[in-house]
Amino acid sequence: MEPIVGATPKVVKSDQEWKQHLDPYEYSVLRNGATEPAYTGEYTETKTTGVYECRACGTELFRSDEKFESHCGWPSFFDPKDSDAVLLREDRSLGMVRVEVLCATCHSHLGHVFEGEGYDTPTDQRYCINSIALRLIPAE
Repeated sequence: MEPIVGATPKVVKSDQEWKQHLDPYEYSVLRNGATEPAYTGEYTETKTTGVYECRACGTELFRSDEKFESHCGWPSFFDPKDSDAVLLREDRSLGMVRVEVLCATCHSHLGHVFEGEGYDTPTDQRYCINSIALRLIPAE
């Protein structure tokens, strides 16, 4: 994974340590930027109230009240829990220009953010996040 210019992760592990901490599928998405197939993730249709944290490091990223139905095949949020929770960087892979979303704490790949698609949300943004990159902590 390429380093992010001007940002140092708070959680730093070697590739070997990440491989011991994450299963192979989690590692491929979180550390190598892979994407889970659409409509296969455990949180795509979830309506449970709670907080979604980074599966790699446990940082709180999104709240369930920021989640919305976008019908894109991945969990969608209109805003992160805190603006400092995620980092954004240009992604020119696969012959397109997108904005990649990473965990600000460990710099793991979460998904992408899209703007101006006409969603009826307060931000007109869609944080399209891989379920495998998240862990839902239900509200008590």
